[in-house]
Amino acid sequence: MPTERWFPLLAVILIVGLMLRSPFLVALPTAIAVILALASWWKRRALENVKYLRRFHYTRAFPGESFPVRLEIENRKFLPLSWLRIQDPWPKAIGPQDEEVLAPSHVTDQGVMTHIFSLRWFERVRRSYPLLFRKRGVYAVGPAQIESGDLFGIYETSQSTGKPEYITVFPALVALPELDLPPEDPYGELRSRRRLFEDPNRPMGIREYHPEDGFRRMHWPATARTGELQVKIYQPTSAQVMMLCLNISTYHRYWEGVYPELLEYLVSVTATLAQRGLEQGYRVGLISNGSLSNSDQPFRIQPGRSPQQLSHLLGALAGVTPLVSASFERFLMREVSRVLFGATLLIVTAWTNPELAETLVRLKRHERRIILLSVSEAAPPEIPGVRCIHVPFRENGKNG
Repeated sequence: MPTERWFPLLAVILIVGLMLRSPFLVALPTAIAVILALASWWKRRALENVKYLRRFHYTRAFPGESFPVRLEIENRKFLPLSWLRIQDPWPKAIGPQDEEVLAPSHVTDQGVMTHIFSLRWFERVRRSYPLLFRKRGVYAVGPAQIESGDLFGIYETSQSTGKPEYITVFPALVALPELDLPPEDPYGELRSRRRLFEDPNRPMGIREYHPEDGFRRMHWPATARTGELQVKIYQPTSAQVMMLCLNISTYHRYWEGVYPELLEYLVSVTATLAQRGLEQGYRVGLISNGSLSNSDQPFRIQPGRSPQQLSHLLGALAGVTPLVSASFERFLMREVSRVLFGATLLIVTAWTNPELAETLVRLKRHERRIILLSVSEAAPPEIPGVRCIHVPFRENGKNG
């Protein structure tokens, strides 16, 4: 009951006590009023300057890895807390190794990490738990709900603290067999055999001036030395680009449902191919008809080979959900126009239906270099001009 509702009754008792000159009826309402006022004041300030922090050793990991998390609770004020309860929602997929640490929750695949403390003024308490990253995904931890009250246990107050913190569990990398790909498929050539493009940062010699040469190609020191106009020759280069095209549909028709184990294998194969390409110094990009967490739209990552590119690719694959935004055939025809023309399309799919085969033939007619990697149990059909690689998925875990 709110404090102000007690005061009229206490005032009546106090007046009656004064009229009857009863020490008991005077002392009792006075003491109760003081206690209620103190309890109400304590409740309003109980959660002021109370800090709850999670300090993760890493916020990104692979399935099966284990890293500690340190929890810090601090009371940064003179007012002590007789009790403090913290309830922190925690996904079970990245929960502590000891699963009993998490209390049951009404939310599926989620528990509650509960702590109860008694903190003195400016006291800090730490707890540490080893976390086990069990499953691929992007998981939100928090916000936590903290509760406390007055010294007498009359009132309680609660509030949310902090913002959700996100933990990324990358796809597991699988042991794919050697695919025996030629140098230009799918990773491009290390050096161009045709002088389609020249890198101005890589001069390789000089030659005599031709009328079609631009002014910027002039090599003035060589011109002064020979007495004839000389121009620079640059190293011819070509793009080494691989665009991974992931089809997350696990059945012939994307609306038929989801095969979770097959979807995880598709994502893991794609992650392994991305890592292999980047390790060999190639630019790797990714498109998919799947959706990321908290989104219903397909995603695209432009090709790159920066030190952060692998993290971007694995992070996107970690957030892939079973939600299919569109049929893979229509998605591929729409997205290929935005892909660098010299890139090789590496199609990763579970099924090769006639519609997909026809789409790949149409893309091949537009001089696209295409490789199809199928993980279905049955070998994919032969498609003219498209190299097919079969890495079958087996539910018993012996894949490849």
